[in-house]
Amino acid sequence: MVFLTKRHLSRRALLRGAGAALALPFLESMIPAGKVRAASSAPRARLACIYVPHGAVMSRWTPARVGTDFEFTEILKPLEPFREYVNVVSGLGLPLAYGQDASAGANHTRSSAVYLTGAKPGVGAEAELGVSADQVAARHVGQDVALPSLELCIEGGSLSCGAGLSCAYRNTISWQTPTSPLPMENNPQVVFERLFGDGSTAEERASRRAQARSLLDSIMEEAASLQRTLPASDRARLDRYLTDVREVERRIALAGAQAHGSMKLPTAPTGIPDDFDVHIKLMFDLQVLAWQADVTRVTTLMFAKEVSNAVYPASGVREPFHNLSHHSNVPENIARLAQLNQYHVRTFAYLLEKLRNTPDGEGTLLDHSLVLYGSGMSNSNQHDHDPLPIVVAGGAAGRMKGGRHIQVAAGTPLSNLLLAMLHKLDVPADSFGDSTGTVDI
Repeated sequence: MVFLTKRHLSRRALLRGAGAALALPFLESMIPAGKVRAASSAPRARLACIYVPHGAVMSRWTPARVGTDFEFTEILKPLEPFREYVNVVSGLGLPLAYGQDASAGANHTRSSAVYLTGAKPGVGAEAELGVSADQVAARHVGQDVALPSLELCIEGGSLSCGAGLSCAYRNTISWQTPTSPLPMENNPQVVFERLFGDGSTAEERASRRAQARSLLDSIMEEAASLQRTLPASDRARLDRYLTDVREVERRIALAGAQAHGSMKLPTAPTGIPDDFDVHIKLMFDLQVLAWQADVTRVTTLMFAKEVSNAVYPASGVREPFHNLSHHSNVPENIARLAQLNQYHVRTFAYLLEKLRNTPDGEGTLLDHSLVLYGSGMSNSNQHDHDPLPIVVAGGAAGRMKGGRHIQVAAGTPLSNLLLAMLHKLDVPADSFGDSTGTVDI
């Protein structure tokens, strides 16, 4: 229960300690007296755009029925618990990913380049593309928070990208301007300190590890003082948030210690887990914390780079990703690729579960988010760019209804969906990229 006589807590309030400051999650006490109803009716929307290379086995991805009574397919089965939040969108493509140069490298590189931009990549060493949808959104929903956007990835940058195309097209999906690709960070330690700490250099991070002092230790006295002034619901919410922060910090410290102490991989950056499952979940946890604290509202994440030959032991598949994606229409290879596709979707479901379990105002972060998951390829064995495997999840702050398989006309550009997503975020755009209209989501 919120009392109109309660003390109003600033949305910009920070917990401060010795050399540390931590943003607070959204609390009822931040709603001014007399404005509880208005604030509750206008939750902040968040946007996440996730990229997975090498397409999918579309026959095992695409539901047979269109509409609300579709059955989740073999690959999409992990998303069934989130049916009310999930829309599968079929038939979309990337027309501009097809180039005159039909080499594998060119098409792989164009896949990630066109995914969020709907623009044709310029040829040559200098990258020239278009502003990505996440950055269009950041200009409208991310300007009154600390970080307009946050760009994350799992793998390091590629140095060879084929066919005279800049490696920027493969190393990021986020473009601030047509000539300004945004670097994507794959070190959870760096991301954590960017969000919540002030150790921005390698020396400062090493000093923190040596001191073995938690970020929270220096602010717990102020946190305890604040807790005494909050209503019960806010005390519980703040306690959950601080617990989540400490747990992520503990896991990052553990990953850093393991990497630092391993002589087998001396060149591996400290703080980057060797295990994909640990790494991706840490990145998802950091995204959730960043949204919870309202440090940022727009994020992008790449599971892997195009032509990645990462191996995912937790999937039960031992073949390198890119090699397996060229399955040569061998049934056994197709089955293993579908198994790997399902593993990636299962990992995505981890994020949805975290968002659903995280309170945000009168709902959850999943209620108030819009999450795109997909690839810039279709059948990777053929290097097709349509129809793409695409899912949109979240409630978009009450503006999107889930539980649907939406089939669009063949040849519809992915930009039509991106434009519709921008509209859900109240971005005033008449067009985006190579859009020819919008998709009814």
